[in-house]
Amino acid sequence: MDAALAQQWMVVNFSPGTSAAAALQVRAACSHIENAPPLALPAKHSAATVMYDIKFDTTNASPANVAELQTCLEKFSSVRGVTPQDTGDQGG
Repeated sequence: MDAALAQQWMVVNFSPGTSAAAALQVRAACSHIENAPPLALPAKHSAATVMYDIKFDTTNASPANVAELQTCLEKFSSVRGVTPQDTGDQGG
């Protein structure tokens, strides 16, 4: 249970009108960051919703890993920022 409570991730926020292809390109380009892999996309996603589903698992990431992920994401003009979240944000 403690492991579930300690999960952390970064949600990528895209500019309005970002295509699913562009969002998936960002996901693929930044998927190499150590200890910060992209989370699996939901089974039920569409081209219209994929840009809301790009998240990276930072549970085991060091501050340097998180900084590297943020630097990678900032290279894309379609990325407006990232929102860190953890299981405490889910509102159980």
